[in-house]
Formats: sequence, structure tokens, C-alpha cells
Amino acid sequence: MSNLVSFGGNVVIIGFGSLGPGVLPLLLRHFNLDASRVTIITAEERGHDVANKYGVKFVIDPLTPDNYRDILTPLLKKGDFLLNVSVDVSSVALVELAWELGAFYLDTCIEPWAGGYTDPNLSPSERSNYALRETAMKLKTAGKRPTAIMTCGANPGLVSFLTKKAMLDVARDTGINTPPPTDRRGWSELAEKLGIKTIHIAERDTQVAARKPKQVDEFVNTWSIDGFVGEGCQPAELGWGSHERHFPADGRRHQFGSDCAIYLMRPGASTQVRTWTPNEGPFHGYLITHSESISIADYFTVKSGDKVRYRPTVHYAYHPCDDAVLSLHEVAGKNWQQQSRQRLLMDEITSGIDELGVLLMGHAKGAYWYGSQLSIAEARELCPHNNATSLQVTATILAGMVWALENPERGVVEPDEMDFDRCLEVAMPYLGKVVGVYTGWTPLEKRGELFPEDIDEDDPWQFKNFRVV
Repeated sequence: MSNLVSFGGNVVIIGFGSLGPGVLPLLLRHFNLDASRVTIITAEERGHDVANKYGVKFVIDPLTPDNYRDILTPLLKKGDFLLNVSVDVSSVALVELAWELGAFYLDTCIEPWAGGYTDPNLSPSERSNYALRETAMKLKTAGKRPTAIMTCGANPGLVSFLTKKAMLDVARDTGINTPPPTDRRGWSELAEKLGIKTIHIAERDTQVAARKPKQVDEFVNTWSIDGFVGEGCQPAELGWGSHERHFPADGRRHQFGSDCAIYLMRPGASTQVRTWTPNEGPFHGYLITHSESISIADYFTVKSGDKVRYRPTVHYAYHPCDDAVLSLHEVAGKNWQQQSRQRLLMDEITSGIDELGVLLMGHAKGAYWYGSQLSIAEARELCPHNNATSLQVTATILAGMVWALENPERGVVEPDEMDFDRCLEVAMPYLGKVVGVYTGWTPLEKRGELFPEDIDEDDPWQFKNFRVV
């Protein structure tokens, strides 16, 4: 799998923190890119050594609402690619500029300008991922434009492809013999037919840096610390299923948009849910807001007229590496103020995997997890400047860029709308061990043994299985 697609343009990479150094060698490897055709625009010195290693132009010039047009316009022309892996730079602003210049675009999440996640002048609804997505999806009305893929990393991104593959596995194993659907209606009706009630993006990161544990007043993580803290301070969000009978006491509906999701009046980093992965078994994951929780629920909605007939509940359930859990606990204790120091784990990681997949629940076989179990050793062997967490993201960025160039005039696209099979074909060689496992686990397992609990034995898939931390 060398040159994946014909591409003669330039690539401008915005941001070069946890993802940029890992995606650069993939692009040079598979796009037949000369280093002279790549420019990095970033806000800090981090990653300069990697850029120098490959002979890539590295510019430290933080993008702001006042300067981004002046900085980027001379660097982009028709047929070039703008890859946004930054924080604090508006995704919508970059898409609009890319279109003006005739360039392609891809990001891994819908970012606001700096402060957008935590602006006290905005209501929780206004600073939610639901609101960011609604604003971005208005760009779809622009019509025929260069392809701009929004939210195409591991999650959001890869998990949307995994969800479709997992659905086909469940259909096969429950005797529903069907070819892969070809449109949104076909996929949503298949989800309804399978009886899928809940989809967890269930992730357990066990990577450790044994020789240097977390220090006081330090946030340690295996991917963007600013990104994680920003997401964690947004309200907990989830796609809201049609089967749900219990509405959370602090749950709220948005007063605009598709109404496919709700939010809780608390940070996602203070909310945990019960979930399951094959290696870890049952565990508590943080209900961190992510765009896929909203887009997957929206995509698989079935309506009868204006009334929702079917929709799954969808949310992220994330247990980061143990040092990040300690870091998050410290942030919460400081009333969500980040520590003065950061440490991104990369070369000092000594062991562990990132077990990332989708857990489809409520169908005839109970629950099915399908995803990647990528180890740090495999990640280092497969591509330099990556850990297990980043490679799951950068491999999907590669897949999304390939798909964009093969489908050049699709305008704004979400991963749910892309060819999942083609994207998995590109990403799979970098995902390590990819498995599908059925389980009889439910969120009610061993509940109420030590203390009585208000649970519904008849329907374990309701969203009642969360706690505040």
C-alpha cells in the first residue's frame, strides 16, 4: 500500500501537537509527496524537530480571527489540501476559506475559536458539540464545493466506519442476510430491524510511562491535553434514543436543530457511564462529548412523517490512560482549571494498548464490540512519531484524505456519509488487531448487590446507568 491516490497539490497542516508529527510520515509515504509541498502552521515550538527531520517548512504563527486569511491565502490554491489538526482555530472559518481558494479540507473535530468551549457568556447549549455541529452543517447548503470532511479522526471518524461494519456482522450472525445498504435510509432501517438500542464508543487506554508517573500540577495524556480538557469542560452530551423512558433529572433538550441529542447540566468529565470492552471487561468511562455521539444518532434516525420512530442512544464512554485519570481528578478538584504543566506521552510509554471500538447493544445477540486493539509496540513498528492513540487517529485522517481526493466535489461531509468500506481498507493496516466480540454483559450486571438501586431489569439499555464523580 504505497501511493494510494494521485495528488499533485500542496498540503498545509494547521497544528503540529499530538497528531501532526504522526500524520506527516503517512502523507509522505502514501501521497508521493515531496517535502517542499508541505507547510506546517502552528502555535508553538512542539514538533519542530520532526519537521526538520523531514525537511518540511515549519512556521510558528498562531491563527486568530484577525490573521488567518492573510497567513493562509498565499499558501493555498485550487487542488491543494488544508488539513486542520489544531485546537482553538474555527473549523467553519477554515472550510469557508478553503472553498474560496478551491482547496480540500479535513479536520478531526469541529473546533471554535479560542475560548469557545468554556466561554461563561454562552449557555451550556450554545457551547455544546451539538451547537457546533449545527453551525457546521449549515455549510451543506452551499452546494457543489471541494470536499470538506469534518470530524474524521478516530472518534469521531473511524468509529462511524466501525459501526457500519459491526452492524453487518450482527445482521449476518442473526440471520438477516442483506447486502450493505447504499444510502442513509437503508442503514437506518437496518439498525431498526436489528433492534440496536444503544451504541457506546467504548475506549480503554492502558498505555503507561512506568519510569515517570504523573507529578503534582501536571496534566499527562496520550493525546492533545488542551483538546481533552476543553471537551471535558463542555456539557456531557449524547444522542437520545427513541426507546428511552427515563429522562435525566438534569437533562436538557436543545431549542434548535435536529433534536437528535440532549445534554446534561454538568461537565462530561464529571460524569461516568458503565461500559465494556473485550480486554478490560466492565469499567466506568467518562461521558465526554464528541460529535459522533450526535452524528451517528442523527444518521440512524427513522421517521414516520415528522415523528421519530427509531433512533439509538449514542455516547462516548472513555477511560483514558491512568495518568490522565489522575490528571482529570486534579483538574476537577481545582474547579476545572488546568494545571500549569503538560506532558504528552510518546517516547516514554513503556507498555499498553488503546482498545477503541463500538459496542452495539440491544439486538438479538445481546451486545457486540467491534474495534481496534492497537499496542504501543505495534504503533511504533507501523509508523514513527505515533503512540497507539494517535495512530488510530492519523490512519483515519489518511483514509479521509484519500476518500476526499477520490470524491472531490462533495462539499461538507461527515464520516457517516462516506464509504466505510473504502476508508477501513486504507486505515486497517495501521489499526493493529481488529476484533469483533459478542458478550452477555449488560450495565445491570452485579448491580444492587451491596446497596439497593433503582434499576429496570426489563430494559437494561436505558440511559440510567451513569454517575456523577
